[in-house]
Formats: sequence, structure tokens, C-alpha cells
Amino acid sequence: MYLIATAFFAGSIKSKKTREQQVGKNRWATIAITITIIGFISQLGYFITRWMAAGHAPLSNLFEFITFFGMMLIAAFIIIYFIYRVHVLGVFALPIALLIIAYSSMFPRDISPLIPALQSDWLAIHVSTVAAGEAILAISFVAGLIYLLKDVDLTKKGKQTFWLEAVLYGLVIVVGFVASSTTFQLAGYQTEFTYVNTEEQQEVAQYGMPALVTPNQGELLTEGAFASSIEMPAIVNASRLNTVIWSFIVGTVLYLLTRLISRKSVSALLQPLVKRVNLNLMDEVGYRSVLIGFPVFTLGGLVFAMIWAQIAWTRFWGWDPKEVWALITWLFYAAFLHLRLTRGWEGNRSAWLAVIGFVIIMFNLVAVNLIIAGLHSYA
Repeated sequence: MYLIATAFFAGSIKSKKTREQQVGKNRWATIAITITIIGFISQLGYFITRWMAAGHAPLSNLFEFITFFGMMLIAAFIIIYFIYRVHVLGVFALPIALLIIAYSSMFPRDISPLIPALQSDWLAIHVSTVAAGEAILAISFVAGLIYLLKDVDLTKKGKQTFWLEAVLYGLVIVVGFVASSTTFQLAGYQTEFTYVNTEEQQEVAQYGMPALVTPNQGELLTEGAFASSIEMPAIVNASRLNTVIWSFIVGTVLYLLTRLISRKSVSALLQPLVKRVNLNLMDEVGYRSVLIGFPVFTLGGLVFAMIWAQIAWTRFWGWDPKEVWALITWLFYAAFLHLRLTRGWEGNRSAWLAVIGFVIIMFNLVAVNLIIAGLHSYA
């Protein structure tokens, strides 16, 4: 549904009327936003239905959190769209949200009882505000990416050209994750290892892809399955790191094939879509998104998180990897606003900061959740 909406948004920016390519009413854009709202209502219905079936807020694992994050990104886009009526935002925001939702679908979707640490009303309060804050901040990334695609001269090789392409390569890596996970799931591939965790206890790890890395002191249980000799320390979730490695391999192949077939960089392929974008408007959208998203993230990622940590673990701060990266994210966006308000970092600089901020969010979502073991590993 969101792919169809994206196509209509793309049609709206190709309108012959110059102004309608930027803002205002447009027949194609009206159809697109209507489809987007229908899709959002469907997602919201699924979220409520799952809540009723589970008996608790469906925010307790990676599938539920990332699905909710994608839904909040759609909600944030809808709100921003009705404020600014910028059609080109839909061409980029919807595919990114769709990638995030597809990413979530690769994780176990079973409804399971909450572990004791999550049996609290703070689950819904903390996690929902974190996801909402990050989703609004993600809109600043979309606006920043559009700004850079328009502003950066891709005909000249330089740092900006390189890093812009690197960001787009990262998005292709997510596509690689979805493609590789789907392929091995359909093939029914599964391997099991016994390993020793950080508490020196033996557990069983399941791999959904051939093991390029093995867990700490791991022993293969599945007869005839492939397993490399590269062993990870206990602090690293080897099965999830293995998934990340496969995602990079498949994503890189997809990226190189795209370059080979088109004979253009991904940036150059997307640049025609932003040909008539109003840079000042994109800069404002990006800045306003941070102004709104930053306090929401502050509440969810720091204030509510510390209150719940004090209740659950009798301390408000413990240097858990997830806590550390939440702090890093908060400090980065605080610096973003400081540089914008006091140093005049607008336009190109502001766009790059928005892009870097989203990279930090995704690193927290992907690398910290998937690879590093900690108190939030259940998520």
C-alpha cells in the first residue's frame, strides 16, 4: 500500500505545474496521502488488535518495537505533510518506513508472556515515547537527505559526494537484510549451537543463516551444517552478528548490481526526483522536526527510562550499552540545536547533522540491539 502511495507522490512531483511539484493541492498527492492514511489506520488496527490479544502493550521485543517505530514514522510524515504539503517528502519517507517495517518482519512475531522486568505500565510509556521521538527525528533525516541530493554537486568528486552515497549504500544494506532473511526463511534453513553466555551458563543459539561466525565456546548441534572457525566473545550475540554480516554481503551485491546496470551512483539515480525542491523549505522541515522530536525523545529515552530503571533495577543509570547509546543520541541532537541556534549551522550543515543523527539512531536500533549483549537483550 505504501509503495502505491509512493508512486502517486512521485507522480505528483512530475506535474507540469511548477508550484504543484513543491507544495499545495495536487490530484496525485491527494490520492497518495489518502492511501497513506488508510495504510496507517490498518497498522494502528493491527497494533490495537495485538495489544488486546497479548494483554499488554505490544512493545516488548524487536518485532513489536520496530513495527511501532515504522508506524510512528508514517504518523509523523502525515502530520508534517499536512503542515507543509511537501509532496517530495512522501517519495522518500514512505520507502524508508517500508524498509523499517520489512526489517521488523524478519524477527520472531510470536506473542509471548512478558518477562518480570517488563511487567510494568512503564513499558508502554517509555517505549512508545522513545519510538515516537525517534520517528519524528527520522523526518529530519528525510528532509536532510532530500536537501543534500539537491544541494551536493554529484558531478564533482569530494567528501560530500562520497558520504552521501555511503548513506544510500546503508539503506541498500537494509534491503540486503530483508532479502537474505527472507531467502533463508523460505528455504527453512536453521542451525543450532550450544554456547557459554556472559554469566558462564550454557545456552542454545539458533542461526537462521549459515554460520560465518560462531558463539562463545560454541558447539554445533546440527549435523552437516556449515560453521566457520571464527568464534565471538560472550558479550557479542553471534547469531545476530551473523545476520548483520550476511546483510552486508547481500546488500553490497545488490548495490554493485545497481551501479553496474544503471552505470550511475544511487545518488545520481535519485537526484531527478529533487530537481525542483525548495531548499529553504526542506531546511525548515528538517529543523522543525528536530525541535519537536528532541523533547519527545528526551522524555522517553532519558526521563521515563531512568524512572523505570530505578523501579526495576533500583538504579536510574547503569552504563548498559542501550543506555549509553540513548545518551549519545540525546547529546548529539542537543549539539545539533546548539549549533543551529548559536552558530548559525543552517542549510547544508544542518542537513548533514540530521543525516548523522539518523545514522546514530539506526546504529542503536540495529548494532546495539542485535550484537551487543546487555540488559536490553530481551528486546
